[in-house]
Amino acid sequence: MMSSFTQLESGAAPGGELDGAVAHYVQEYRRLAAGLPGSGHERVRALRQWAIDRFSAMGFPGPRDEHWKYTRLGGIAKRRFRVAGRPAADVGREELAGFLLEGTECHRLVFINGWQSALLSDPGRLPEGAVLGSLAHILSDSPDLVEPWLVPAELRSGFEALNAALVADGAWLYLGRGVVLERPVHLIFLSVGGDEPQSSQVRNLIVAGPNSQAQVVESYVSLATEHFTNTITTIVLEEGAGLEHYKLQEESERALHVGRIDVRQGRDSRFRSHAASLGGELSRHDVAASLEGEGAECVLNGLYMVEGRQHVDFHTNVEHREPHGTSREYYKGILGGRSRGVFNGRVHVHPGAQRTDSEQSNKNLLLSRDAEVDTKPELEIYADDVKCSHGATVGQLDPDMLFYLRARGIDEAAARGLLTYGFAQDVIERMGIEAVRARLESVIVSRVPDAEHVKGIV
Repeated sequence: MMSSFTQLESGAAPGGELDGAVAHYVQEYRRLAAGLPGSGHERVRALRQWAIDRFSAMGFPGPRDEHWKYTRLGGIAKRRFRVAGRPAADVGREELAGFLLEGTECHRLVFINGWQSALLSDPGRLPEGAVLGSLAHILSDSPDLVEPWLVPAELRSGFEALNAALVADGAWLYLGRGVVLERPVHLIFLSVGGDEPQSSQVRNLIVAGPNSQAQVVESYVSLATEHFTNTITTIVLEEGAGLEHYKLQEESERALHVGRIDVRQGRDSRFRSHAASLGGELSRHDVAASLEGEGAECVLNGLYMVEGRQHVDFHTNVEHREPHGTSREYYKGILGGRSRGVFNGRVHVHPGAQRTDSEQSNKNLLLSRDAEVDTKPELEIYADDVKCSHGATVGQLDPDMLFYLRARGIDEAAARGLLTYGFAQDVIERMGIEAVRARLESVIVSRVPDAEHVKGIV
C-alpha cells in the first residue's frame, strides 16, 4: 500500500475530454478545494489534487467495465448534485429520533450531509485507549495519524477517486491494544434537502489494535427526497482483534448510494459484517476483505429488499492470503415490481493459503414476473488443501407452503407475507444487536403483502 501523499502525487495522470458528469464534479472540486478539511496541509492538498486528476482520467465506470456492467449509473451521470458544504443549521432532535437504535445505549456520532453535527452527536465516555471522533478534525489538525490508512491500495473506480478528492468528513475510530467497547458505536449519516439535490462524500476509518473488540453500526438515512451518497469505510484489524460491523442503508426512494467497505485482517482476527439494503433508487455495495494473517475469520451476511424500479447491487471479494483462513458469505434478496438485483461474490485462495475453509451462498426470492436478478458466485483457487463451496438460487414462493398455510385458515395475501418475512428472518437472526434486529423486522413486515395481518401473527 502506498502510504505517503508524495508517492501519490507523482501518479497523477490527467485524462482526455471529460463528459458532462465528470466535468461537473471537477468544477465542484475547484469550487470547494480551498475550504475542504486539511486544505492547510500541503500533503493533504497533494492527495486531493492527485485524486481529482485520477477521477478526470478514469471517469465513472460504464457497461464495458466487467465489475459494473450490470449497475445502472444513468441517475448519477444525468443529474448534477451539488457537493454539500457544512450545513447552515442542525436538524432537530425530534427528527433524528426515528433513526436511533431504540432501547440501546450507544457511542453516537451524527453526520448531516456528510459533516459531523456536534449538537446531535453523543460519543459518551470511552475507555482508555479508545478514540472516536470526526475525520475532518483529524485531517485539519493531525493528518499524519490517519495517513497510512487514508489512501486505498489501488483505485478500482472513479467513485473512489472522487471520494478521495472531495471527502468532507466521516468517523475516525481507534482502539488500542486490548480495548473492548461494551456499547455499540452508532454512526448516523443523514441526508437533508437544500436548494439543489446534494451529494455527500463520506470516509470512515476504523483501526482495531491487537485483541480489541467492538460493534459498529453505520446507518444511512434520509430526510431529503433526492441525493447522492458516495462512501468508503476502511477497516484494519490487527492480531486477535474482533469487529462486528453493520451497514443499514434505508435512504429515500430517489436516493443514489455507492458504498465500499475495505477490510484488512491480521492473524486470528475476526470480522463479522451485516449489510441491509432497503432503500434508494440505486444502491451499490462493495465489500472487500483481505485475510492477511494466518487463522483470520471473515463472515459476510447481507439482505436486500427492493420493489418498483429500484436497483440493488452487491459485490464481494474475499482474498485468502494465508493458511487456516475461514470465510462465510450468506446473502438473501427479495425483489418485487420491476426491480433489479445483482450479486457477484468472488473468493480468491492464493498459493500457500492451505487449509482454507470457505462457503458462499446467495438466495433470491422474486415476488413478481418482472423482477430480475443476476447472481454470479466465483471461486478462484490456487492451493490444493482447501474446503470451498458456493451456491446460488433464484425462485418464487413455494406453492406447497402457500397451500399449507391457506389450509390452516390464513388468506393468500397474509400467507405470502408470512413466507416472505420468514425468508428474510433467516438473515436477521444472525445479527447480534437486538435493536438492529427489531428495526429490520419492523421494516420487512411493513413491506410484505397484507402487512397488518402479518404483524398480528409474528
